[in-house]
Amino acid sequence: MAHDNYPAVKQYRLIQQTRDYTLQNIVKGWLPQVSANAGGYAFTDMFDVSNQMKAIGVDMKNYILNGSVTISQNIYDGGQVAANKRVVEAQSVVQNNQLNVSMYEINERVEQLYFGILLLDEQITQMKLLQEDLSISNNTVSSMMNGGIANQSDLDAVRVEQVKSQQQQGSLVASRKTYLRMLSVFIDKQLNENIQLKKPSMIEVSEVNNRPELNYYTAQGKLLDEQRKQLDVRLRPTLSAFGMGMYHTKVMDMMKNGMLLGGVSISWNIGAFYTRKNDIKKLELQQEQIESQRETFLFNNRLQRETSNGQIDNLRSQIVQDDEIVNLRQSIRSKSEKKVKLGTESVNEMLREINAVSQARQQKALHEIELLKELYSMKNINNY
Repeated sequence: MAHDNYPAVKQYRLIQQTRDYTLQNIVKGWLPQVSANAGGYAFTDMFDVSNQMKAIGVDMKNYILNGSVTISQNIYDGGQVAANKRVVEAQSVVQNNQLNVSMYEINERVEQLYFGILLLDEQITQMKLLQEDLSISNNTVSSMMNGGIANQSDLDAVRVEQVKSQQQQGSLVASRKTYLRMLSVFIDKQLNENIQLKKPSMIEVSEVNNRPELNYYTAQGKLLDEQRKQLDVRLRPTLSAFGMGMYHTKVMDMMKNGMLLGGVSISWNIGAFYTRKNDIKKLELQQEQIESQRETFLFNNRLQRETSNGQIDNLRSQIVQDDEIVNLRQSIRSKSEKKVKLGTESVNEMLREINAVSQARQQKALHEIELLKELYSMKNINNY
């Protein structure tokens, strides 16, 4: 949804349309080419016409007006049209893949928002559990006050923790609203604050790498191949047929006003030989640059994978330990509540243990969401 809504997605259509128009223009190189021109010329006498010649009707004019139409048709272009078509198509593929690289960055931004909301959801859930525990403690301390075991300050201490937990929950809810609004902008869909995002399932890590950058480098290499072939085409002669019709004013009475001309011409521009060596060197340097960029990307991509793998292993280990910590904290808390009822421990010490249980549960929930985030981050790093 974010890809479809992103403004840059319009460039796919623009790239395709530009390619189609360019290809249509290239193909029209096989159509007959028509040119027309007209002119007027004045000159000094080319011949010295004697009076005797003028007397018999031979006379020369010192000006001429003429016009002509020339039609030429390619018979053999050396493969230039075909080569140009292949270059344009290769350029279009490069542009599409370059856009794919830019669009792929959206994945990480959306994932950060999505998992950020899931993390906030877990924190809000844990905060509600803490409030339930504090509510039970409030009832317990109230009963103890009635029995003369606790006093008002003990009840106030519980109430302070309740207000603090409500305050933290309010802050978490506000952050969640902000994240939802940002996600709404990305996908162009209004997300109600009561919406619940689905927690994705665990996935296996894969070493397959399908990142769009790799396709982009490959497309650049293919474009250079087509440009190299285009250099070979420029060395070939071209063959065309032409026809010309001309009409002009008479310079002398013996001339006709118009004539037709037709023939075949061969053209061979040897200028391509002069720059060929340097042109090939330039393409080779560009290929080296592409390979350098590919190697740099793969190097950085590998560093990202190693970092993410290390974090995944660490989080899995921590989650196992989190279970043990939560169980121990809950056991300590239960004993603390019993001690408070017996009057051998203060309410503040009990509240400290309640908060410790809450923090242990929050830490476990946070690690579980972080593990999911890292697994999908690894998926994004390699695009598998």
